[in-house]
Amino acid sequence: MSFYDRYIVPPLINWGCGAKPIRKQREKIVPLAEGVVLELGFGSGLNLPHYDLAKVQRIFALEPSEGMLKRARKAAAASAAPVEILAETAEALSLGAHSVDTVLVTYSLCTIPDPHAALEGARRALKAGGRLLFCEHGRAPDADIQRRQAKIEPIWKRIGGGCRLTRDIAGLIAGAGFEIEWLETMYLPGTPAWAGFNSWGAAKSR
Repeated sequence: MSFYDRYIVPPLINWGCGAKPIRKQREKIVPLAEGVVLELGFGSGLNLPHYDLAKVQRIFALEPSEGMLKRARKAAAASAAPVEILAETAEALSLGAHSVDTVLVTYSLCTIPDPHAALEGARRALKAGGRLLFCEHGRAPDADIQRRQAKIEPIWKRIGGGCRLTRDIAGLIAGAGFEIEWLETMYLPGTPAWAGFNSWGAAKSR
């Protein structure tokens, strides 16, 4: 891991993903998590303040990035929620099949190298009747913004820890064997359109 990835990217992502418009999005989706939760891309624990602890038994916090793990462990130790850090990828998830009630992923599908494999791994971990909760940014529906995303992405990916702007979030989720129960979308206020198209909702395994 390079110096930039280890020491510059984590605070950069923490700052960007902690901005008010994104925090408002987290407030819409994180409190819906219940039971045993698997959070993909835990990062520095920005979702922790938004969990409804009356509904959550345990949180398995998946964070494979060496640069983020120190922040993740500090956040977990300070949390009132029972959090266990898993320093591994969703593609090689150590949790057994049908072991969690909720999978939560927020602003992580853009950076996971193989989001399809990660979502398939998460689906295997879900119990029957469990749900995937998601809140992500990705490919915009407007052609002119899509063209701008495609131009910016190669540079953005290098400075933003691998973040892609052009991933079709709903398509990825459906393609990994999930049926979307509900979905909402919008451009986040106060963010550039090429980075601010958000999709959030819930899905269940087919």
